[in-house]
Amino acid sequence: MREIEVSAVLPVYNDLAALKTAIPRSLEVLEAIAPGRFELLVAEDGSTDGSTGFVREYETGDPRVRLLHADERLGRGRALNRAFAAAEGSIVCYYDVDLATDMQHLAELVEAIRNGYDVATGSRLLPESVIVRSGGREIASRGYNMLTRTILGSSLHDHQCGFKAFRRDRLLSLLPSVTAGHWFWDTEVLVRAQKNGYRIREFPVRWRQGEGTTVRRKDVIEMGSAIVHLWWRLHVEKG
Repeated sequence: MREIEVSAVLPVYNDLAALKTAIPRSLEVLEAIAPGRFELLVAEDGSTDGSTGFVREYETGDPRVRLLHADERLGRGRALNRAFAAAEGSIVCYYDVDLATDMQHLAELVEAIRNGYDVATGSRLLPESVIVRSGGREIASRGYNMLTRTILGSSLHDHQCGFKAFRRDRLLSLLPSVTAGHWFWDTEVLVRAQKNGYRIREFPVRWRQGEGTTVRRKDVIEMGSAIVHLWWRLHVEKG
C-alpha cells in the first residue's frame, strides 16, 4: 500500500474540457514534488457533461487518481470538505481545474506546509504577482478583498485565489466551524484560520483569467453579504 504525503484536490463541475489538460498536468507536477507519495482527488460535483465518465476511466487506469462523485450538486465548499475528509495525505491542497494559477507554484505551496505552516495560499494581489484578467474582474476582486480586510480584520491580500494548501489535521479541526457551502468557503477558511492563530504563508503567483469567467452584479452582492454575515457570527454570535 502506498504511503501518501500529498493529496491534491480538483473541484469540478461540468469541466470536461479542462480535465483533459488538468489531470495529466497535475500528475506530472505532483510526481516531481512527491514521487510515488501523492494522490489526485477529483471532487466532481454533480456534473452532467461527461466529466464523471472521463475521470472514472482515468481512475481505472491510474491508481494515483481518485474520483469523488456527487449525484446532486453540493457546492464548491461542501465538495472540498468531503474531499479533504476522504484524503489520505498529511498535506492537502486544491487548485482550480482550469489551472488559472501557474502550476510551477505548486511546489512552493506544498513546501510551505512541509516547512511548518498550517496554511499556504497563492495571491494575485501582492506587488510581485503577475496576473492577466479583465478590468471589471480586477476592480471587483480588489474591492472584495479590501472589504474582507477592513470588516473581518484579515491581514491577507487575496482570499479567493483557488490555490491553497493545508496541514490536513489542522484543517479538519477547523472545518466544523466553517458554514460556507460554496464560493465563500475560501474566504471563511482563511479568516477563521487567522482567528485561531494558524501560521499562514501568502505568496505571489502568476495567474490568468479563465475563459468564460464573468462577474455578475448578483455575485458581488452575495459576496458582500457573506462578509457581513461572517462578521456577525464572529463578533455577535461568537461562533
